[in-house]
Amino acid sequence: MTKASIETPTMGAQDTPDAIYDARELGTGKTVILGVQHMFAMFGATILVPILTGLSVSATLLFAGLGTLLFHFVTKGKVPAFLGSSFAFLAGYALIAPNKEADLLPYACLGVACAGLLYLVLSLLFKVFGARRVMRFFPPIVTGPIVIAIGLILASSAINNASTNWLIAVLAVAVIIVCNIWGKGMIKIIPILIGVIVSYAIAACLGEADFTAVAEAKWIGLPVLWENTALSIFGAEFNSGLALTAIIGIMPIAFATMIEHIGDVSAISSTVNRNYMAEPGLHRTLLGDGLATIIASLFGAPANTTYGENTGVLALTKVFDPRVVRIAAIFAVALSFCPKFAAIIGCIPACVIGGVSLVLYGMISAVGVRNLVENHTDFTKTRNVLVAAVILVLSIGISYSAAGAISITLGSLIISFSGLAVGSLVGIILNALLPGADDYDPLAGADKSGDAEPQAQHLPLEC
Repeated sequence: MTKASIETPTMGAQDTPDAIYDARELGTGKTVILGVQHMFAMFGATILVPILTGLSVSATLLFAGLGTLLFHFVTKGKVPAFLGSSFAFLAGYALIAPNKEADLLPYACLGVACAGLLYLVLSLLFKVFGARRVMRFFPPIVTGPIVIAIGLILASSAINNASTNWLIAVLAVAVIIVCNIWGKGMIKIIPILIGVIVSYAIAACLGEADFTAVAEAKWIGLPVLWENTALSIFGAEFNSGLALTAIIGIMPIAFATMIEHIGDVSAISSTVNRNYMAEPGLHRTLLGDGLATIIASLFGAPANTTYGENTGVLALTKVFDPRVVRIAAIFAVALSFCPKFAAIIGCIPACVIGGVSLVLYGMISAVGVRNLVENHTDFTKTRNVLVAAVILVLSIGISYSAAGAISITLGSLIISFSGLAVGSLVGIILNALLPGADDYDPLAGADKSGDAEPQAQHLPLEC
């Protein structure tokens, strides 16, 4: 992934990106092939989220495609970004539906949809007050520990799945590592997809997979079922307490994913050498991402996020035309109408999922650590140590406690606050109240008193 500073340079007179920017000169055939390549780049990570959570694979592909097209519409068709499934919200789904319960997942989706509303709020704040005033409330000392906690909270799930067959799980890990470290070209871009395919194939040869559902599935069908949507819960059996628990428990995750979004847009700007943070502007990119997440969640699909994998493809191909990304989105939409394909994905054994998750969840926590390191967070300052300690202990401690959450009874309602929700909110408030909050310059990415190079708060949670 490309690392870039928050203040991305604009094009100079010596730059001639148009020679490698317009896909029309390549012809229809090559442009379509490039679009398919973008689809495969996002594919492995995007379909892994519904596999891990129990959400619909078909709905995921549908709203990844539609969300990308909506994002391009809101951003005036200028930003070559693809919106795929966000891994940051895995902890939220696990909080509400730890065993992939079909009747509980719509409540989790409602919480994610409400988290998407925070994108709209931040978009408005950016438009009205500017980035510097808003971002000071989300420095790396807050977002870094939140991301670390997300990965650690999910760790037990990866171990439980991997333990069903450690041989296959370790094989999946090995393939991902080999592809990511020694792979070339597209192999290096899609290590998760390759890891899933190789370990899945071997697991099938060893009799670990049951393909009965694949044989029974139709070739063509609707990707969205009403009972899977968040809208379906509003009826006679509506559980208001569970709905409030989902909203309160999941919304704080958006504090981390919004910073991730800003880092991704910064990385795309650096790759393409166009300042998308200024034009069309972060307020538009946040608005597009937020709207895509809200719509996807309401219809039973995972939250969306800008994908670093596709930024890697941009750097690889040197073709930056957003139309290529929109072609990938159209292919994703078309594939969502094939239930047989979704059934193939649904038959992936738990050991394969566990092996991939071992890498994935560890990477989430590692990205949180990297965020702290790259932004030169000063842990000789007691205030920084206190903020990080409170976030980590509350987030992880409450999650692994006997109750798994803090419950408050209001009349007939029982509202539960997840560890991540408590840790995030307390950390944000504590950081704002303690002396030294103004020492961090959000547009430089380091303490004002330091001499560090500017770094981006880039949190690529999707990979």
